[in-house]
Amino acid sequence: MSTEAITYSTAARAKAWFVHFYTALGLPLAVLTLYGAHEGDAVLFFIASIVACFVDATDGTMARRYDVKHVTPTFNGRKLDDIIDFLNFAFLPCIGMLAFQIFPAGFEWVVVIPLMASGYGFCQEAAKTEESFVGFPSYWNIVLLYLYVLHTNQWAAVGSVVLFSVLIFVPVHYIYPTRTVWLKKVTIGAGSMWALVMTVIAFNVHASWAYPVAVASMIYPSYYFIVSFMHHQQVMAE
Repeated sequence: MSTEAITYSTAARAKAWFVHFYTALGLPLAVLTLYGAHEGDAVLFFIASIVACFVDATDGTMARRYDVKHVTPTFNGRKLDDIIDFLNFAFLPCIGMLAFQIFPAGFEWVVVIPLMASGYGFCQEAAKTEESFVGFPSYWNIVLLYLYVLHTNQWAAVGSVVLFSVLIFVPVHYIYPTRTVWLKKVTIGAGSMWALVMTVIAFNVHASWAYPVAVASMIYPSYYFIVSFMHHQQVMAE
């Protein structure tokens, strides 16, 4: 029997639409993030961004569990997710780079580089595989949080942003935490602890202890890059 011929129950359709609604929560969170940037409120900006990250990290699992692609075939949840991801993880972090004066005076235009690079990355058909992100994922909200909390030198910030922008064009297979099978339990377990630490930091970006805690927390991003390189080697060897 074809998928189109299946009649889904009211409960199944309700669950599927709830998942779409859950994904769509990223939109009001985007407004809240933007408001934080407008007001110069770094705490509000980063907290709203982190909540958006949590929604994005969990909605995919829910979508697969409730088979939303087939239960609601006329609604493209993936397209909604891509729109929200670009807003929350590319466009708004770039706005934050301007709002929080990450770059030297006169070099605010640098913000166009990650924005344009991310536009390219999001529109690549091969941007994702079943187990990988191909090219540096647009984790600009995380990059911005580190640049802000670590009081990064403005020229170093320019260099970091340009480097990560270039990496979007380099087809390295980065691990997809919820899908990459290799070391999945370690990645998710360590990632959950790291996310908790980053959430605490977001609530306390101006605290004196935020700097050393942020430095220590970079163990996980280091792990992510190392394991991604090893994962890429495995993919290329297949």
